[in-house]
Amino acid sequence: MAERNSSSTAMRVAELRAAHQLIDGEPKILHDPVVLRLLDTEVLDRIRAHPEVLAAPWLRGMRSHVLLRSRYAEDRLAESGVDQFVVLGAGYDTFAYRQPEWARNLRIFEVDHPSSQRAKRDLLGAKGIKIPPNVEFVSIDFEHVSLKDGLAASSLDFSRPAFFSCLGVLVYLTEEAAYEVFRVVASFPKGSEIVFTFSQPDSALDAAEAARREILAAAAGSMGEPWRTHFDRHELITRLTEMGFSEIAILDPAEAQTKYFAGRTDGLKPPRRENVASARV
Repeated sequence: MAERNSSSTAMRVAELRAAHQLIDGEPKILHDPVVLRLLDTEVLDRIRAHPEVLAAPWLRGMRSHVLLRSRYAEDRLAESGVDQFVVLGAGYDTFAYRQPEWARNLRIFEVDHPSSQRAKRDLLGAKGIKIPPNVEFVSIDFEHVSLKDGLAASSLDFSRPAFFSCLGVLVYLTEEAAYEVFRVVASFPKGSEIVFTFSQPDSALDAAEAARREILAAAAGSMGEPWRTHFDRHELITRLTEMGFSEIAILDPAEAQTKYFAGRTDGLKPPRRENVASARV
């Protein structure tokens, strides 16, 4: 069987974060100087040279979603008081390499497919970005190893609370695999938490949104990363409650506007649909 390539969509996400640093206004929703070191000069020059391309409404919307989900997760982590942070499907996430002072006592576990993780580590090395001592890489091929077994092979302490982020990941999993992620988090002690993104079914979208998603899904599929799972929010809340999550919050666009997008003049707005959530054990 041919080895799977590293994630192409993860690199597109990194480019959206870089665009925010280069062409969007202040204050930054997510301050990420490391992503500018991670990407090639040619990519950054292209962003600077063609800001009008990234000003297209659908690309501004994608950028807002990517920025919001990371900022929300990092804010929740800071408030949690938990000192084990598990980044599921880490891709080219840069939190570990720009971690603020309050994160120094964290143990950070970056979980990803072996091919994607190897590509990231090679890139970090090539760009001279040091791996902090509180970071541990956990390679898991979900076709062969369960999340629980993969994490058990790491130094993650299952007897203590852990904070999980699962951003832009669940849509690529089967429904059963997605719920298995939640079951693993629910098995951790009280105070554990997961921040995640989810995609709603076609019935929750208007015609324009459905058409746009069809285009984006086709693009992801052409890169070998098909979208598989969408969640009805009410069914999702019910199932998470049954698993033992007692605090489930779906970020409301109005709340996101007030907290992260108020007063902006660069056209960035929160996503119209609820697609970022947290669940606490």
